[in-house]
Amino acid sequence: MSDGVSATVNGKPVSMAGAGTRRLSELLRHDLDLKGTKVGCDAGDCGACTVLIDGETACACLVAGGQVDGHAVTTVEGLRANGSLSALQESFLRHGAAQCGICTPGMLVSARALLDRNSRPSRVEVQDALGGVLCRCTGYAKIVDAVMDVIDAPATANLRGGVGEPIRHVDGVPKVTGETIYGADCVPADAVWVRVIRSPHHRAGFKIGDKQGFVAGHPGLIAVFDARDVPGRNRHGTIAPFADQPVFAEKIARFKGEAVAAVAGEREAIMALDVRDFPVEWQALDHCLTPDEALGQGAPVLHETRPDNVLVRGLVRRGDPDAAIASAAHAVSARFSTPFIEHGYIEPEAGFARRAGDRIEIHGCTQTAHMNRDDMIGIMGLDPDNVRIVPSACGGGFGSKLDISWQPYVAIAAWVLGRPAAIIYTRGESMQSTTKRHPSEIELSVGCDVDGRVTGMAFSGTFNTGAYASWGPTVANRVPVHASGPYHVENYRAESVAVHTNCAPSGAFRGFGVPQSAIAQESLFDELADKAGIDRLEFRLLNALDDGLPTVTGQVFETGVGIKPCLEALRPRWREALEAAIAFNRTAEESGSSLRRGAGIGTCWYGCGNTSLPNPSTMRIGVKADGTLVLHQGAIDIGQGSNTVMSQILAETLGVAAEAIMLVGADTDVTPDAGKTSASRQTFVSGRATLKSALALKAQILRHANVSDKAQLTFEPGRITVGDDMATARIELADLPANEFGYVFMSEETYDPPTKPMDENGQGDPYALYGYGAQMVELTVDTRLGTVKLDRITAAHDVGQAINPMLVEGQIEGGIAQGIGLALMEEFLPGRTENLHDYLIPTFGDVPPIDSIVVEVPDGEGPYGAKGLGEHVLIPTAPAILNAIRAATGARLRHLPATPDRVLSAIREVDGHE
Repeated sequence: MSDGVSATVNGKPVSMAGAGTRRLSELLRHDLDLKGTKVGCDAGDCGACTVLIDGETACACLVAGGQVDGHAVTTVEGLRANGSLSALQESFLRHGAAQCGICTPGMLVSARALLDRNSRPSRVEVQDALGGVLCRCTGYAKIVDAVMDVIDAPATANLRGGVGEPIRHVDGVPKVTGETIYGADCVPADAVWVRVIRSPHHRAGFKIGDKQGFVAGHPGLIAVFDARDVPGRNRHGTIAPFADQPVFAEKIARFKGEAVAAVAGEREAIMALDVRDFPVEWQALDHCLTPDEALGQGAPVLHETRPDNVLVRGLVRRGDPDAAIASAAHAVSARFSTPFIEHGYIEPEAGFARRAGDRIEIHGCTQTAHMNRDDMIGIMGLDPDNVRIVPSACGGGFGSKLDISWQPYVAIAAWVLGRPAAIIYTRGESMQSTTKRHPSEIELSVGCDVDGRVTGMAFSGTFNTGAYASWGPTVANRVPVHASGPYHVENYRAESVAVHTNCAPSGAFRGFGVPQSAIAQESLFDELADKAGIDRLEFRLLNALDDGLPTVTGQVFETGVGIKPCLEALRPRWREALEAAIAFNRTAEESGSSLRRGAGIGTCWYGCGNTSLPNPSTMRIGVKADGTLVLHQGAIDIGQGSNTVMSQILAETLGVAAEAIMLVGADTDVTPDAGKTSASRQTFVSGRATLKSALALKAQILRHANVSDKAQLTFEPGRITVGDDMATARIELADLPANEFGYVFMSEETYDPPTKPMDENGQGDPYALYGYGAQMVELTVDTRLGTVKLDRITAAHDVGQAINPMLVEGQIEGGIAQGIGLALMEEFLPGRTENLHDYLIPTFGDVPPIDSIVVEVPDGEGPYGAKGLGEHVLIPTAPAILNAIRAATGARLRHLPATPDRVLSAIREVDGHE
C-alpha cells in the first residue's frame, strides 16, 4: 500500500503524503484542520470521532489513512447544506440535544447515516444506530427526539428568551457545526508538546536518572521537568488550608498515575515516545487502597501532618438519637458501600500555555478559571496579574475539572522554553490520575413511632479520599447535613470521616457525597415504612420537611420547601405502578416466568453553593456606543446551560431579546470572578448576581434619562429609547463618554448567599436555599439471571422557577443517566479499569423513557425564584432503583453496583439459598 492517500473529504479532493499508517482521526484534525471530529479514547470505545466513509459510520481513531484511499469521507463539517444548518442540526438545537457538545459531532454523523437509509426510523432504530457513541451529559432522550423529529418538525415559536421560555442554547450553533473550540482544538501550530511520566505503582520510592542524557538520546525531545523545576510552590489544592498535592511527586509517589516528571518535545517525538524508556528507578512500597487498611495498625502514613491518615471529620448532632432509636416502635439498621466512580466525561484534559513577557497564559478545559489562577499563582511564583486563565469549551466536567491537573505541566514548559506548550491526556492517564467519586462505607440506624413518624437517626460514613485532599473536606462536611434526606428529624447524629489511601484523589462529583448517603437513607426508609405498615410514598410525605420546620442543622425556611409537592406529583403514577406490578407478578408466578416487576421511590434535597462559607459571584454588564449590550459571563458553561440561563435573566430584566446579548466568556483578564461551576450554584448565585447587575444597569440608564423606574428600555443601534406613560426620551450613546472598559453605561454587582457558620454540633444555616426532588422507578428483574431492565422513570424536581424548561429537562435526564450508572454498572478499580471499554457507563439502551415533572416552589433568594438543579437530579435515582429491585424480589442490595451477580446473590439470600 502506498503511503500517500488521495480521498474525497466533505466533497473536496485531498491528497496527503505519508498518511498511510496514521490514524484517520489525526489526519482530519492535524493535517486538514477539521477539528469537528473529536477524540475521546483512541480505542473505538466512545464514538466521538465517528465519521462516514462512503456513507457508512466508522470510528476515525481505528481507521488508518490508507484505508480511505480512493474513498469519500464525511465529517460533521460536511453536514451543512449550502452553508446553512441542515434540518438535522436545526433539530438538535431545537431539542437541546447538545449540552457540552463534545459527543455531538459523532451523534450527528451517525444520525445522518441512519436518515440517509431510513428517513422515518423508530425510536429503537435510532438507539441502535447511535449506540456506538457515548454521551455523559444528556441522558440520550433529547438526542433520540431530535433525530426522530427532523421530518415532522413543528414550527419554531417566536420566543424572545425571557425567563420561563424554552429557547435553544445560545451557544448551540457551533456545537452542531463542529466549530466549538475545546482544549485539544486550540493548540498553536508552533507548540512544543508535553508528556507526563507517571508512577506505575500504588506507592513507590523513585529516583530520576540522567535527564540530559535521555533528551540527547531521543531526537526531537527538548527538556525534562521534575519537582526541582517548579518555579514557585510544588503544591496545590482546591481548598487552600488543605492544599497538599505536589505538581511532581518528590521521592515517593503516593498513587498509581501520580506525576513524577514531564517530557517536552516536538509533536512527532512526543507521539513516538515510549515512557518506559524514561530514566527512573522505582521501588514498590507497601500501600493501602481502602480506609480499613489505612486506619489499621502499621499502615503507611501518607502525610506527616496527618499521622492517622485522617484528612477531616464532619458532624451534625441534634437531640438524642440513640435513645430515640432504642425506644422506637420500629427500627432498622444496615451497612452500605459504594465504589469509586469515574466522571467519564468524553473530553480528556487538554490545553496549552503561552509565555507573554513576564506573564503566563493558560488556555484549556476547566470548570473554574479564577480558582485555577489562584493555584497557578503559587505554583509559578508569580503575582496575580501575571497569570491568566482562558477557559476553552469544556467537554463535560461533573466536578473533576475543578482541580488542577494538566495546567502546571504546560505552564512550566512554556515558561522555561519560551514557546507555547501543549498537552492532551490519553484516556488512560485521565482515568489514572484525575479525581473520582468518593467510595463510601456507611452504617445507618433509623427508628419511627407507631404512627410512622421518624423519631431518631444515627449515621456514620467513612469516605476514601485518596492520596490527596482535593474536595474531601467538602464531602465530609456536606454529607452530615444531607444524610437525613429532606425530612424532619428531631433526634439526629451524622458523623463522617475522610481517610487517605494510596488511590487517585477523590474529589467533586455531582453531589459531593450526598448520592452515597441517600442510598442508605432511602433504602432504610422503605424498610421502615414496611415495618410500620405504611405506603412507601405516604411514609415519606408524613415525614417530609415543610415551611417552618427545622432541618437537622436547626435551620428554618419559612417558604420555598418543595419536597412535598414533588412527592405529591408522583402519587398518580405511583398508584398505577403498584397496581400494574401486582398484576404482572401474579401472572408471572402463575405462568412460571422468572420475571418480576417493582416500583421504587427515592428523594433528594441539596443545598445550593458552598457549605457555611462565602460563595460570591460577580457579573459585569456594559452598553457600547453602538448600542450593543454585553454580558461578561464568567460562570463557566460545561453543558448545563449557564450561558443561556444568564442571558435569559438579563433579557427578562431589561426587556430585550436574549439573542441580542453579546456574551464575553470566562477569562480571568476580562470577566469578574463568578465562582466555580459546581454545587448547583450558578443558576442561583451567578443568576442572582446577573439580576442584581441588570437591575443596577437599568436604574443607571433611567436616572440618566430622568424618568420613573416604571419606564421601559428599548435598545437600538446607537441609542436607547426610554419611555413610560408620561414621556419618552432617547439617549444618543455616541454622545456619552466611554469608561476604561469601552462602555458608556456599565454595572458590576456581586451576590453572596446569606449563610451562617455551623457550631461544634453542626447547628447553623449552611445554605441559603435547597432544591428538592423525588423520582420513581419502574423495573423488571429476571430472578434467574439477576438482570435488571428499567422500564420507566418519573422524576419530579422543584426548581423554584424554570428559567428554561428545556434545559431543566435536559439536566434531569442527564443526571438520571449518571444515577443509573451508579446503581447498576459503574465501578472504578484503581489500576484496572483505565479505559471506556472496561469501565462501563450507560448507553442509549440503558436509559428508559423518562417523564419529567417540573415543580416550581419559588424561593425568595433565587433569581426570579429559581433554585439550582444540576447535582440534585442524580441523587434519588440509585436509591429508587434499589428500592424497586427490593419491591420486585425482596432482595436487599447493600453494596453497589447492583450487577447481575450481586442481584442474584441478594435474591438467593431472600430465598434462603447459600
